[in-house]
Amino acid sequence: MSLTNYEKRSLFRFLTLYLGSVFILLSIIGWLFFNKNVSMLKSSIKFEMLYEVQNIQSQIIHKFINGEIDPNIIKTLKSIKSNRFKVGFFGPNGAVIYSQFGKNPGFSESFYLGDDACYSKIEGPFKTLGIKYIVLKEDILKKEIEELKLKIIGYLLLSFIFMATMGYFLSKLFLKPIREKIESLNRFIEETTHELNTPISAILMTISQLKGVEPQKLNRLKASAKRLSTMYSSLSYALEAKDKNSKKEKLNLEEIVRDRVEFAKLIATTKKIEINLDLEPCTIVMDRESIDRVIDNLLSNAIKYSMPDSKIEISLKNCILKVQDYGIGVEESEQKEIFKRYYRANKEQGGFGIGLNLVKKIVDNYGIKLELNSAKGEGSTFILDFRNR
Repeated sequence: MSLTNYEKRSLFRFLTLYLGSVFILLSIIGWLFFNKNVSMLKSSIKFEMLYEVQNIQSQIIHKFINGEIDPNIIKTLKSIKSNRFKVGFFGPNGAVIYSQFGKNPGFSESFYLGDDACYSKIEGPFKTLGIKYIVLKEDILKKEIEELKLKIIGYLLLSFIFMATMGYFLSKLFLKPIREKIESLNRFIEETTHELNTPISAILMTISQLKGVEPQKLNRLKASAKRLSTMYSSLSYALEAKDKNSKKEKLNLEEIVRDRVEFAKLIATTKKIEINLDLEPCTIVMDRESIDRVIDNLLSNAIKYSMPDSKIEISLKNCILKVQDYGIGVEESEQKEIFKRYYRANKEQGGFGIGLNLVKKIVDNYGIKLELNSAKGEGSTFILDFRNR
């Protein structure tokens, strides 16, 4: 079974937080591990270089004692061998006496890690030979550090993928109880909806045949029956799995708004709410049932949350529909929440919390821009832009 939108959002939020935390933790571990190993590699190579310098000094001293120093000092220095490092000999002013790696790299520290290699500089005891510094160059450390970096990144990437996979399955496991509750609620609504059709139809037929009933009481009965009919239509539409786009046709939005307002007027009258219209012609392309559900739910919402003896203003200008009430309004922090399924801003007003969610789904499906301007205690204005329809 595919995930619902609610489950997808919950899964996305959980995975974002979980993977973000995992990424930060792995990055810190990787950084610490990398620096620790680089420090160990540097210490190791520094020790080897120090040992090698002592070996080179021993070779020079041995040649000096045995009288093997050639008057051309360069010939003697060329005979000095190192199995791993390149060797350079430099005078007091840093001038090159003999070097296997070219010019003086120019650094003041005893150990230096450059862009291409690492160097170790030791001051030698051979001033009589004009040698002040012995410098060793090593080309492998830089490569080893790069390989270490790639290995750590690779291990961290594999660990991240593993943790992400584990997180995905864990999140689905955690969401299972929520899914079961939602499926249970959906089944209840679906079964209830199917059962509502017959009694609602019977109530409407019976009301139309009533005689000798006070007009005020009759209007209340009719308004209640119409409210039930609107709720039933919205529930049925929400539960249908049909492709609404297959029924698209050219429609006169002005006539549809007038028709749905006429249907809802009796409900508004019971609360002494006046509905004012200011409509211009507008042609749209969509299926009739969908636009009916949008307008019915916006009207029902406006009536439900309006105060008695207030008004609702509906305008249609340049194919922009505005439904404005002067009711309880919606706080800014709740304005995105009210479009979520089963969310009710005011639980005392009843309802299933499906109407505005259904409106949002329909307008998103048809690419209709929906805006809400609202403030607590000042009412709400829902704005629908049909200009691209």
